[in-house]
Amino acid sequence: MNPAQGWPFWLRFLLAALLGAVAAFGLAPFGVWGATLVALLLLAPLFLSTETRGRAAWLGWAFATGYFAHGLSWIVEPFFVDAERHAWMAPFALIFMAGGLALFWALAFWVARRPGQNAVAQAVFLAVAIALAECARGYVLTGFPWAGLAQVWVGSSVAQLMALFGPYGLGALTLLATLPLGAAMTQRRDFALPLGLTVGAACLALGFAAIRPTITETDHVVRLIQPNAPQHQKWDPDYAPLFFARQVEFTAAQPRPDLIVWPETSIPAWLGSAQPYLDVVADAAQGTPVFLGIQRGDGPRIYNSMIYLNEDGQQQGLYDKHHLAPFGEYVPFGNLMAKFGIHGMATTAGHGFSSGPGAALMDAGKLGKALPLICYEAVFTQDVLSAPGRADFLLQVTNDAWFGTRSGPYQHLAQAQMRAIEQGLPMMRAANTGVSAMIDPLGRITESLPLGQAGFIDAKLPAPLASTVYARMGDIPVFGLLLFLFALLWRTARRGNA
Repeated sequence: MNPAQGWPFWLRFLLAALLGAVAAFGLAPFGVWGATLVALLLLAPLFLSTETRGRAAWLGWAFATGYFAHGLSWIVEPFFVDAERHAWMAPFALIFMAGGLALFWALAFWVARRPGQNAVAQAVFLAVAIALAECARGYVLTGFPWAGLAQVWVGSSVAQLMALFGPYGLGALTLLATLPLGAAMTQRRDFALPLGLTVGAACLALGFAAIRPTITETDHVVRLIQPNAPQHQKWDPDYAPLFFARQVEFTAAQPRPDLIVWPETSIPAWLGSAQPYLDVVADAAQGTPVFLGIQRGDGPRIYNSMIYLNEDGQQQGLYDKHHLAPFGEYVPFGNLMAKFGIHGMATTAGHGFSSGPGAALMDAGKLGKALPLICYEAVFTQDVLSAPGRADFLLQVTNDAWFGTRSGPYQHLAQAQMRAIEQGLPMMRAANTGVSAMIDPLGRITESLPLGQAGFIDAKLPAPLASTVYARMGDIPVFGLLLFLFALLWRTARRGNA
């Protein structure tokens, strides 16, 4: 007997929202993945207690809203950098973001609920439907896969499965290992399939982690620069020279590394007028190549960019960010919105930043080829998969000062670790306020600088692994399998209703 069956719906609705908030404790900086698993186990009885598909949808929306509201609570931070202009938007941003993303889950609950049919079968259907909803969340309307279920596994051996299945595949396994088992526990029967899924997923994760190759280090040393410029002071004429001088000092420090990386928008001038600054950087680098973030203009268009200065201090490479942050770097219908005083938070110019041509590789001299990722781009596995060739390492420059000092920077770091695992490539990450880190191809942090600390680290560059299954295949196999299972379960459910 399902104990939730007789509870009033308003109570089940509130419990679902509470369980969603508990599930978010699996995300960084908490990393309590057990909380996520328990929340999903307890979600199954609530789902099965709903009398109609409409109520199931509302219950799914409540759970997901609680999950995203807690997990994405950092999203209010950027609105207080310039509080006079943007603070009024903060509560609306969190409410609409959490509630909007939850609609994907609500649809999954609506589709999967079939009152009167086998409880475990419905839970399996729900797991597949949510997994597909998460795929859609990562791609639809430029996508926003932040706080995906696979993210709770970062730092554990289970995370290594992303080298096989990617984040959406691992998220689907997490759902299949919990929801059917929760349904069986509610009914106190039909344990064979749920236990098989749970034990099978655990054995697969532990077994695959045990056979992962040993990581070796190259002889190359990379210096990651972290100036720790708070966002409200970053462009202030009284402070910008201080932050630039701090980075120059770190760059000139002995002994000399093989590569130096400055964070996103680390030069206090546009590229077209930045030569005096670049000359200072080259002098301080003393023949060491430098990657650095900078803004540039091209006629009416502006770009968030990364450049490479070679051993001679000459610009040899340029990359323009192509996956921009909505309402941060641009606003849809920007010129119209500008008339009402609404701009992207990182710019005050009409439409805001323009998108670059797409993913590209940059030559890093003796270190090989780099796949550059600017800030938000490291959140998207598709931005890495779309590279025109295989890199020798991933390179993220970011300004996480926008994300505050609570969960945002740590969750952003966790997603950088995910990209490293998926590709079997090391990731070097230079962040303005932190966390700057060297990440090995198994997603482990080998060297790092704490959040909110100015300084630099000299870290050995780990050697890349062979291309992973996921790097070669991408999301299509997992997406195709989920669609096949969805169609099969849908047909079975319709036959059951006939």
